[in-house]
Amino acid sequence: FPEVLMRFAPDKMDSPLLVPPPNFGMVDKGIYRSGFPSKLNFDFLTQLRLKSVVRLCSERDSSFEDFCQRRNVQILDLGTEGNREPFVEIDSKVLQTALAHITDQKKLPVLVHCSKGKHRTGCVVACLRKLQRRSLTFIFDEYERFTGRGKSELLDLQFIELFESTTRQK
Repeated sequence: FPEVLMRFAPDKMDSPLLVPPPNFGMVDKGIYRSGFPSKLNFDFLTQLRLKSVVRLCSERDSSFEDFCQRRNVQILDLGTEGNREPFVEIDSKVLQTALAHITDQKKLPVLVHCSKGKHRTGCVVACLRKLQRRSLTFIFDEYERFTGRGKSELLDLQFIELFESTTRQK
């Protein structure tokens, strides 16, 4: 295998292995999504030249905090609960703050993440897609690709569907 690498990528032989965070994906130019990054992902994240991170979970990791601080990456801490029965819903102020941040060109490139990069991150990305005027079919399909087929949360889907009507009232 090293011979193949030498033939096709001789300049990469001494480079670190680039491992994306769990559930990583590109949302749009300069907007990325994932689960909580670990040390294993730092070389990969360095390649993205992030300016900011939107954290949607309450978990903390000092190595990630240090990584961001060393690279002057701003962390917007919006630790929020996900949508859960009977009365817990992603806070609308948190959602509005996250959307304002990820649509601000001065904050890009940005990484949006929660613990696993599925439900809370999926809801924020889905609401961005609604602002981009994407169809619900597209939005729900993308949401399911990151949560896993058949693992959608009904409350998340309802939250996403109702998002636009609440923003139009303002």
